[in-house]
Amino acid sequence: MKTINKVILGLTIVGSLTSLAAAGDAALFKKCAGCHGMNAEKKALGKSQVIQGWKASKIEVALKGYKDGSYGGPMKALMKGQVATLNEAQIKSLAKYIESKK
Repeated sequence: MKTINKVILGLTIVGSLTSLAAAGDAALFKKCAGCHGMNAEKKALGKSQVIQGWKASKIEVALKGYKDGSYGGPMKALMKGQVATLNEAQIKSLAKYIESKK
């Protein structure tokens, strides 16, 4: 019986952590949604590409490039400020979250 309780507790914790991670991704994306739209369906300020439908790998390259200044067109300076505080894990997580927007 104790083993079953441990398994149930473990699954509960994993489920809770997954929910927290999803909530964290949504919170990170909220800053993006102001310009890109709630489903990443807009050209930010009418100048960027629509990012809805992009693969996570492409989004990661763009976000890392904005952060280090090696990527971007007319929105480069604005985006550099938006991603400046994101760490590697947040960039990966945010990229996966944006990829899931349909």
